[in-house]
Amino acid sequence: MPRRPCRFSQRDLTRAIRAARAAGVEVSRAEVDAAGKISIVVGKPEAIGSAAQNPLDDWIVAHARKSQGH
Repeated sequence: MPRRPCRFSQRDLTRAIRAARAAGVEVSRAEVDAAGKISIVVGKPEAIGSAAQNPLDDWIVAHARKSQGH
């Protein structure tokens, strides 16, 4: 099965991020869907391990520690 052509380029993504920054917004992350649509998520990025975790994240962390013998 042949590969599909790429629907976006790194240049497109870089331009979108630079444009958002030039507009004065802080870029949290960028998402690209299968169709090539680029979405820029603005705001402060959440820190890994922050208190903003949901109950599922807490459960995963607790069970990962148990499986490691801690």
